[in-house]
Amino acid sequence: MHAALEQAADAAAEGEVPVGAVAVLAGEIIGRGNNRVIRDSDPTAHAEVVAMREAARHLGNYRLTGCTLYVTLEPCAMCAGAILHARIARLVYAAADPKAGACGSVLSVLNHPLLNHRVEVSQGVLEVEAAAMLRSFFRERRLRSLHPSTHE
Repeated sequence: MHAALEQAADAAAEGEVPVGAVAVLAGEIIGRGNNRVIRDSDPTAHAEVVAMREAARHLGNYRLTGCTLYVTLEPCAMCAGAILHARIARLVYAAADPKAGACGSVLSVLNHPLLNHRVEVSQGVLEVEAAAMLRSFFRERRLRSLHPSTHE
């Protein structure tokens, strides 16, 4: 999760919402990602998707069987769907997302009884650090919008 937090910090430094993800197989990071939606003009460039794309290229396979995905924020519905399609074995996320989380907070996309793939889910790992990074980012964004001339 520390590597995912580093990815989140990289996203924040680029003006993106600070979410980071890493895909791990057999103890090795095989994919890293951070939010890139603004930089790439791509609504699908969430940290999870970026990390899974890199992991799939690394393995030469879109199936990420046996992989654990570490994410600093609970995945949204799009990312949860991608996690299922990639056959990620385990998801570990730091902070819950009460506005768009799709792993239990708002929706429960993962482990729906009618789906044929199950993902082991753990939450709250380094939650305090991830949540603090998000709060700080949005606090700064609000300050900039209220006082644009003091932040130029």
